[in-house]
Amino acid sequence: MAKKRIGILTSGGDCAGLNAVIRSVVHAASHKDWEVVGILDGTAGLLQRPMQYRVLTANEFDGNVMRQGGTILGTTNKGNPFAFPMADGTLKDRSYEITDGFKELNLDAVIGIGGDGSFAILSKLAKQGGINMVGIPKTIDNDIGMTDTAVGFDTAVAVATEALDRLQPTAASHDRVMILEVMGRDAGHIALAAGIAGGADVILLPEIKYTIENVAAKIKSVKDSGRNFGLVVVSEAVKTLEGAKYEVEFADGQKRYGGIGNYIGMKLSQATGSECRVTVLGHVQRGCPPTYNDRLLATAFGVKALQLIEEGKFGRMVAWQNRQVVDVAIEDAIAAYQEVDREGTLVHTARALGISLGD
Repeated sequence: MAKKRIGILTSGGDCAGLNAVIRSVVHAASHKDWEVVGILDGTAGLLQRPMQYRVLTANEFDGNVMRQGGTILGTTNKGNPFAFPMADGTLKDRSYEITDGFKELNLDAVIGIGGDGSFAILSKLAKQGGINMVGIPKTIDNDIGMTDTAVGFDTAVAVATEALDRLQPTAASHDRVMILEVMGRDAGHIALAAGIAGGADVILLPEIKYTIENVAAKIKSVKDSGRNFGLVVVSEAVKTLEGAKYEVEFADGQKRYGGIGNYIGMKLSQATGSECRVTVLGHVQRGCPPTYNDRLLATAFGVKALQLIEEGKFGRMVAWQNRQVVDVAIEDAIAAYQEVDREGTLVHTARALGISLGD
């Protein structure tokens, strides 16, 4: 078998399970006598001169690496190389610097670990530079199409569920309504799964329009039943009553989700007279040891990615479907954006349990 040189990078936001993917690729490649080159800080590592990368060996990837959150390679979710922001405020196409970097590294193929946004950029770079690419899906949002789940989602749900477990005793001790704001960009998968698993009374999703009157009615019915507390889970992408995104503008001019939990808490307190407290999980859902499910998924994905390279199948993304690892076209996965299905199993389950979705 001819020795191959494989590049690997993480792109976009971090999540639990990335190091387990890298470990899987490095160990599986070592048994084929292939060399793995880790590109540092995503595509940003290829924009620097000298380029930032290092050869990865199986000896440095013991079980401890798999337990670590984040990514030992670093990542970036800023600076689209096709319109890269320069110091003078202009945008410059620096994509050819990246494709030239791939070629300088003399790589037979590249494994990109990312979400739909990263895949759109990486796929475009691969086509432009004639680069053999395979994708591995990771996102706590679980919004990538063509796969039942992605690396990082299970851990994010586990963290959110544990937060509800911890909030419930305090809510009961103080006769409070506890509101938990979770991540989820434009999809409410974390909120829905954690809300059901954590025994929430109300789950608010960006996919389902709500009214404060409906939420208040649910809290009132809970109190009327004799229970002295309520649990509400809200996805960060839920809009205000007027239909606007609830965002915070940072010093660099970027706007990011944050604060909808406090908005809901204020409105709900006014409508019910209940004492409301808000917890915003934020990046706690990203930076922690991965669950066993994410470790298994990440490991299986890494092995499958190498198999695709060995078979010469490029422009593909590994995916989890029907308890099996398969591969799909990256373009199809990007196109099939996966928001919460309003008629899906989990929505039906929540409603059957009497959980209010605010509609």
